[in-house]
Parts: sequence; C-alpha cells; structure tokens
Amino acid sequence: MPHLDDVAPGSASRLPPRARFTTDAPVHPLDGDWRFRLLPEAPVDRADAPPEVADPSLDDAALDAAGWTTLPVPSHWVLHGHGSPAYTNLQYPFPIDPPHVPDANPTGEHRRAFTLPASFADAERVLLRTDGIEGLATFWVNGVEAGWTTGSRLATEIDVTELLVPGANVLGIRVHQWSAASYLEDQDQWWLPGIFRPVELLARPAGALDDVRVRADRDPADGSGRLELEVDGAFPVVVRVPELGIHVTWETPADVAPVAIPAVDAWSAERPRLYDLTVSSPGETASLRIGFRTVRIDGDALLVDGRRLTFRGVNRHESHPERGRVFDEAEARADLELIKRSGIDAIRTSHYPPHPRLLDIADELGFWVVLECDLETHGFWDVEWRDNPSDDPRWRDAYLDRITRTVGRDRNHPSIVMWSLGNESGTGRNIAAMSAWVRRADPTRPVHYEGDLTGEHTDVYSRMYPTLEEIDSVCGTPVASIHETTGATGAKQRAKPFILCEYGHAMGNGPGSLADYEDAIDRWPRLHGGFVWEWRDHGLLARTADGRPFHAYGGDFGEPVHDGPFVMDGLLLSDGTPTPGLAELAAVIAP
Repeated sequence: MPHLDDVAPGSASRLPPRARFTTDAPVHPLDGDWRFRLLPEAPVDRADAPPEVADPSLDDAALDAAGWTTLPVPSHWVLHGHGSPAYTNLQYPFPIDPPHVPDANPTGEHRRAFTLPASFADAERVLLRTDGIEGLATFWVNGVEAGWTTGSRLATEIDVTELLVPGANVLGIRVHQWSAASYLEDQDQWWLPGIFRPVELLARPAGALDDVRVRADRDPADGSGRLELEVDGAFPVVVRVPELGIHVTWETPADVAPVAIPAVDAWSAERPRLYDLTVSSPGETASLRIGFRTVRIDGDALLVDGRRLTFRGVNRHESHPERGRVFDEAEARADLELIKRSGIDAIRTSHYPPHPRLLDIADELGFWVVLECDLETHGFWDVEWRDNPSDDPRWRDAYLDRITRTVGRDRNHPSIVMWSLGNESGTGRNIAAMSAWVRRADPTRPVHYEGDLTGEHTDVYSRMYPTLEEIDSVCGTPVASIHETTGATGAKQRAKPFILCEYGHAMGNGPGSLADYEDAIDRWPRLHGGFVWEWRDHGLLARTADGRPFHAYGGDFGEPVHDGPFVMDGLLLSDGTPTPGLAELAAVIAP
C-alpha cells in the first residue's frame, strides 16, 4: 500500500516546521463532528477516481448508504466504539520486521465538509495544520491528494491554497494505524489511533510572518538582558515589548540585531516572570510571551542564571480515562496546578511533545521542562537491538524530521531548559545526527538522552532507576562501572551533570526510598535531581458485564499482545485521585 512501508517521514508537500504563536491572521478550526468509517485494512484505491474519503460528489445520504457514521474530532476512534485500544510497554503489538507492518491494519477514514470563511478572501495562502494524528495520515482536499505525514505527536502544515474553492469544500483524512513510523513510536502507553489534536485552516496574508525564533538571555551578574530574534517573512518588521520600553523597527533582514536591555526580571520556576512581545510585519502581528534566563553547563554543574538547577520533577504522559490523549485546557491547567501545589517544579514530557497549550501553561505557572522528542524503539531490545532504526541510515531523515519538528514548534518557551532526543531507542548514527542538529540549531539548551552510554551525543549523564549505591559511585569515589561504561568513557560521564530521568517507580503501593533519593540529591552537587515515574495511571474507563465501571489496563480489551498493569504506575489514579505516594513525595521534597 502507498507509504505504509516507506521510511520517509512524509510527503514533500509538507512545509518546514515553525514556531507556534498567536496571530491576528484568520484561523478556521475544523474541530467538531466528522463523517467516519473504520476499515479492517488499508484499502486499494482506483486510479481513475478519488476514494470515498475524498470524493466531493458524495453527500450525507450517499455516505449513510455506504456505512459511514459520525465521529467527533479530536478523538481516538477506539474510544468511540470503533475497534479496541491496546497497551504495550516494551513489545510491539505486531511482529518485528522493519519497515513492514501487518496487512490487518485498522484504517480510519475521516471527512469534513466546510465553507471557506469570508475572512479568508484576501489570504495569499491557506495552510492546513494538524497538531496530532496517531498513525500515518493522508490528506485530500476536494478529491485531490495534498500530502501525507507521520509523527503522531508532531505538527504538520501543508499549503492547500490551490486545492480550495470559494464556498463549499471537502477535506478527507485517511489514518492508517500501522506504518513504518510505528517502529519509532513504541512508547509505554496505549496505542490510540486517530486525529486527537486540532485540525485548522490558517489564512496567510500577503506580507505575513513565516517564523519567529526568540532568544532571551539574562546576565545574572548585573541583571541585564539581551533579546535576539530571527524573523522569516516580509519586512519591515516592528518589535515591541512595552513593559521594557522596546520599540524597534527593522526595515530589512540585514537590520536585525540584538536588543540590549539594562535590567530585566528573570524567569524561573519559582518566579515565572513573563513579558509580552509582539512582532509585526506588513501583513500580520504575532504575539508571544517570553522569559529571560540563561541555561549553561559549567563542568559538572547545570546552571540557570548562575544558580545550580535541581529538578524535583515527574514524568507526565497525556492521559485521560475517557478521552485518551485528547487535550482539555481546563483539566490540564488543574493538573499542573496540582503538580505545583505538591512542590514539584519540573516536568519531563514523556515521551513526546505535549499539546502546545500545555507549554504555555508551564511558562505561566513555572516549571522546568525537559521537552522530549516523539521517539522510542524499545521493542528492539527484545531482539538485542538488531535492525534498530536508530543505527540504520535509511531512517536518518525520519529521525531528523522528528527532532526538527519538536524544536521548531517549541523553542520559544522559557520553561524548556533541555531537549531530550527520545526514550529507550538504543543508540546509533541517527541519534548522533539528531544531537548534532540540535546543537547547531539551539546552542542555548543542553541535549539529553538516557540511551547515550558513551556520552558522545549528550551534555548530561542521565540514568533510569539507579540504586543508591550506584549514585554514590557516580558522584563520589568510583567503585563500580556505570551503566555498561568503564575506563575513560565512565570518567567522562562522571564529569557531567547527573540526572535521574526516571526514578521512584510509583506502581503498586507507590514509589520507594524517596527520602533516601532526596538525601542523595542534597548530598551530591553533581546530582541535579530527577523525575519520578510517573504522574498518573493510564487506565481507560470500561465496564464489567453487569455495567459496573472500572479502569482497564493491558489485556482488558482482549488484545493478544499486551503488558498488563504496567500502565498503572502513577502518583494519581486514572481519575485524578491523588495516591499516598504523592503525599509522601510532597512531604519529602518540601523545603
């Protein structure tokens, strides 16, 4: 089938990644009720006609007759009675044979009829934007294929200007649950296919801003700031930060220059001071909230504005017992407020970029964020990492595509203090390529990846679940090899800032030895804290045969391959009820 075994990340029609910002240009959301049908495998399309998912001549009566139903978007179709969820932690739910996937490949076809708004009449271009589609997605506009994409938790933009018509239009999106890209998304969570984040049309006016990249540094010695911008798009550009008295006009790209600020308040997790920035071109004004701070590594110390940074953090998946990974802003804010009240000051976005609004809230409330790329190939551990895509040059573009989309969307957030290349994906040439790209694109933040045993591609030494004795060996007198590294390599790792990207596994009665780990964090300056695994159970709401509700885990939906209850290992229960483990953690990390 087209693209299913293709290791490329998507079609050439996809646009380069760019930062997400608020704009005064028109936006037309396409969320709501869509027409939907589920096919048991990828269909074979006719060459002489558009497929049903894209055919603009079909009306609702024709779709009804063909067995189409209605599905809300955003959603996961398996949570609305179409197929079933499946949970795996390590193993893949299909045989390992990269890049091939099973013929039994649930395929969700989505259609939405819409009228192009009058506000789009003056647009020079119109972009189709999606923020999260789990599976391989192919797009049609009015029966014409616009492109395809992978990367389930990553944004995609495609220029559809030439495919739209005034008035009524039809957008079709076909989502294959399995594709070659599934080998890169073996995270410890439910497999939940579907369009689970917003779908939008963006009007791009003449004289628009294509991208705005912000660097806001602060010198802790004298409190001065330095604002640097990179602007892609039409000039002249006017930059304003009213609270700092900044009002600068750049007539051409050659005029763009850093702006020195005599005094600026620092952004930190304790005092998340934000400033309103606007960037205006002839056709558009973009609005961002920025924070000034400087992240750097000095020997084995990770510093923000000259102060040692210590993470008292949690790993946070996006999970809800009824909606899955569909975002609800009010609940997300309440979630982060509870994290904050518990004394937790850091979040690792395990194991993918979250909904973009979550990072806005993190900027506002104050969290140190380790932003993780949407990458995990953990199942290859079962075959001793044979054929792991991380070291296969054929997959290089797919790996680079994932990290460029991660950094491109989120680099303007002051809360993000470190980029993580992914999780449990072994190592190899493609991991090295990702690291090299990040270091060139954003030298202001360190690079993290726990699987880099040699330390060649990362700026911190990261471990999962080390014993207290291992921590003492890393931070004090070496008495043991560390994570399969000895000699010069071990010495190199011991000289870096040390982070526990996962510890205190909260399954069962809760995390153990938290007070002992906190003592180690206080005792060893090289140890910069860590992230408890994990914030919330991922149980999905289900019912017994007699109708009683319960929160299901692996195997409860009849899936033949699963990892049982390991999805239930949070400081909160699936419905958000705090466990005694959270109370203990809050007490241990309290000042």
